[in-house]
Amino acid sequence: MILVTGGSGFIGSHTVRALHDLGEESLLVQRRSGDVPAHLGDLPVQAERGDVADLASLRDIGTRHKISGIVHLAGYDRFASPEAAVDAARKALDGLLNVVQVAQDWGVKRVGLASTIGVYSGVAADGALREDMPMPLSAPHPIPRYKKINELLGEQLSEASGIEIINCRISATWGPLGHDDPFFPAPALIHAAARGTTPDLSGIVRPVHAEDALDLCYVKDTGRAIALLQLAEHLNHRTYNVASGQATTNAEVIAAIKTVVPDAELGLPSGSVHPRNYLDISRIRADTGYQPKYDTERAAADYITWLRAGNIR
Repeated sequence: MILVTGGSGFIGSHTVRALHDLGEESLLVQRRSGDVPAHLGDLPVQAERGDVADLASLRDIGTRHKISGIVHLAGYDRFASPEAAVDAARKALDGLLNVVQVAQDWGVKRVGLASTIGVYSGVAADGALREDMPMPLSAPHPIPRYKKINELLGEQLSEASGIEIINCRISATWGPLGHDDPFFPAPALIHAAARGTTPDLSGIVRPVHAEDALDLCYVKDTGRAIALLQLAEHLNHRTYNVASGQATTNAEVIAAIKTVVPDAELGLPSGSVHPRNYLDISRIRADTGYQPKYDTERAAADYITWLRAGNIR
């Protein structure tokens, strides 16, 4: 049984589904409820109420379940007020420390740790971004900054404890259960198309252009890649890109959406001032056999079908 922190969330729930498809049971840890959420109710999963920042509650869960692996996807509260900033950081770091502690207590061999494409911020490269590239220690946003801290702390904990801690550098991800993202417009574009409205891109941190490109991965592929990394018999590396392995432009996203919603009003200004980067997936392909199943057009069609099945917000 794999314990998945954040397992009821966006990427977590798709990871749980992928684990099930690969023949592995999952246990969700949730702060607010011990009930299996409705969107996972069709699976034979279990849920426990607990907080990764509370070591006692995690240890208690281990008395009732035999845990063979952990996928740690629970996030950092980047919206904490200035007054609560230290407490939020402490809870985030305690979460990782506690997860590794119970992994040690339970004899778990591998912990999957969520990282992000954002850790590559500042890398002077155009094209493929590889896991062995040197990267600056700093980052321009709280999410990649915290993930870099996690990666370094995870490396130290892995070497000190003997537990295999695997960094999953997750690319830009869209799909069912997802919301608007501050870094790329695809989720906002597809929700607007499904609603028949004009997309609101005001929450994105930088100007958006039609030719802007990034590695855009459908969440069903993301979840499957994380599950494959967790269940692989042997891994040759500590860090893996979890991605589509190609750059997708906003114009390509719009074209894919319009194959389903031809009259969608999704115009963007032309041009781009950003490098055309994508994540190299040679490592994960070689070690797990992972290959994305959803190209942009198939992803857009699947996402819109899900939204129109009563999930438009």
